[in-house]
Amino acid sequence: MPWKNQGGGPWGSGPKGPWGNGPQPVGPRPPDLEDLLRRGQDRLQQIMPGGYFSGIGITLIVLLIIAFWLLSGFFRVQSEELGVVLRFGKHVRTVQPGLNYHLPYPIETVLLPKALRVNTISIGMTLIDDPARRGRSIRDVPEESLMLTGDENIVDVDFTVLWRIKPDGVGDFLFNIQNPEGTVKAVSESAMREVIGRSQIQPILTGARNVTEQGVQELIQRTLDSYGAGILISQVQMQKVDPPAQVIDAFRDVQAARANLEQLQNEAQTYANQVVPQARGRAAQITQAAEGYREQTVAEAKGQSSRFLKVYEEYKKAPDVTRERIYLETMERVLGGADKLVYDGGPSGQGVVPYLPLSELTTKRPPTTGQQSSGGNR
Repeated sequence: MPWKNQGGGPWGSGPKGPWGNGPQPVGPRPPDLEDLLRRGQDRLQQIMPGGYFSGIGITLIVLLIIAFWLLSGFFRVQSEELGVVLRFGKHVRTVQPGLNYHLPYPIETVLLPKALRVNTISIGMTLIDDPARRGRSIRDVPEESLMLTGDENIVDVDFTVLWRIKPDGVGDFLFNIQNPEGTVKAVSESAMREVIGRSQIQPILTGARNVTEQGVQELIQRTLDSYGAGILISQVQMQKVDPPAQVIDAFRDVQAARANLEQLQNEAQTYANQVVPQARGRAAQITQAAEGYREQTVAEAKGQSSRFLKVYEEYKKAPDVTRERIYLETMERVLGGADKLVYDGGPSGQGVVPYLPLSELTTKRPPTTGQQSSGGNR
């Protein structure tokens, strides 16, 4: 006999199993909304015996609405943001990151610009997605990077501007300019072109980058301050400064020639620094030797003149004695180093063989330097 005719099978009617239980539900049951609403109404009726539209009920509802309205004034400012509180559309204060409060809408509202974040704007180049390299690549923008220098040369300049909102100029940033990034980019490009237009190409390509970056940063800041933009320029970085691609090889040749010129000049200067001090030293040595010789000659001349004067004074006192003494001293000085033979040829002297070589009887002395040997006998 089929079970469907049994009214639920052999265990009786209804969807029950053999143990008297029906199918068990799987998982927690969702709350019954009607039951919750009914319980909430019962509690409100207990609090407000007179009903919802009684005096107490209306007052309680109004108080709850006011409480929710007042609580809606709490807001949180993130770490990179500043809170700009507007009262009926007018900027009244700026709050720091964290939990803050303002009067609920429509009295006060709040704007949350990312004023503490440093923004970057690239001029002369742009970043594009490169699927082949799975990253981003740099593409040059010639209409932004090609600039004319003061000496009528063209230079290709790519640079980056770092900027952020001034802490005390958030209101100016929000209400004085409509497109901040576009304004900063336009002003930066104009300032770079002005500074490059006043400069020569050679300092720009070599060692004047820091000066150029500082001048561009100051000019951008002055322009934005005149606009009341509330923007602070943190830094200007020149990424690439090159001649145009069509003439870059010629510029490299010129740079190499100038480098060789500087090298030769440095070598010549090094040689001059080495030779000039040596020549000056020799000149000083010769000058000192001449001065010493002059002092010596003058001193000897003064000594001889003083000696002559003293001898003359003695000569005036005793002319004969002085004359004889001078004669003897002179003869002693002249004959002191000469070979001498004394021959007495008077009547009492003995005869001498006429052909006797008298010069061989004396010991010959070698001639001294600077003095000729005396020949013959005296």
